[in-house]
Amino acid sequence: MNKKVKFIDWGLVDYKEAWDRQEKIFAETLAIKQDNRTNNTNHPTPNYLIFTEHPHVYTLGKSGHEEYLLLDEQGLKEKNATFYKINRGGDITYHGPGQIVGYPILDLDNFFTDIHLYLRTLEEAIILTLADYGIEAGRYDGYTGVWLDAYKDNARKICAMGVRASRWVTMHGFAFNVNADLSYFKNIIPCGIEDKDVTSMERELGHKLNIEEVKEKLKGHLADLFHMELE
Repeated sequence: MNKKVKFIDWGLVDYKEAWDRQEKIFAETLAIKQDNRTNNTNHPTPNYLIFTEHPHVYTLGKSGHEEYLLLDEQGLKEKNATFYKINRGGDITYHGPGQIVGYPILDLDNFFTDIHLYLRTLEEAIILTLADYGIEAGRYDGYTGVWLDAYKDNARKICAMGVRASRWVTMHGFAFNVNADLSYFKNIIPCGIEDKDVTSMERELGHKLNIEEVKEKLKGHLADLFHMELE
């Protein structure tokens, strides 16, 4: 099993460009697995952990509801935002500056072949990162992602998740609100949940965070939880 994981920070990049880059890496990894199976070879499959930020964009998962986007084309233009229907799980969400978007492209055959555990492990890395800043977070039964005060009247989501997997290779991932402009969430019903709020680290702590510092902490927790050898 190859535990080596190449870490890349793409910085601020257009959503469609990032999606195309992901698809290329995903396809190349699947091709190696297919070659191993067909020709009885044993070439190691690569793993990637990619962090990025996107200009304002709304994305809709394959089982999502387009009516949860509350803007028409003109409204999107006015908000300087784009909209894409994509091939991950989950419903509609928002990505924008000040948000850590994580795209782990992992061959889970190198780690563990359990999608439920994979999602819970991603969540745990976010929960531990928030704890580093004194923010108590957890899970909400029936929903993916990371929540604050999940079972109280003021439950609020701080990290959304939606993944795709084929032959145990993953893509897409999570969107973690650090300094994100939360007003953009008012233009959607986030993940189809009408009666819950969305929050960020900045909102909870009352000041902007050093996002590079948050990335380093998050990267460390992911490496520890998955037993990655980051490169």
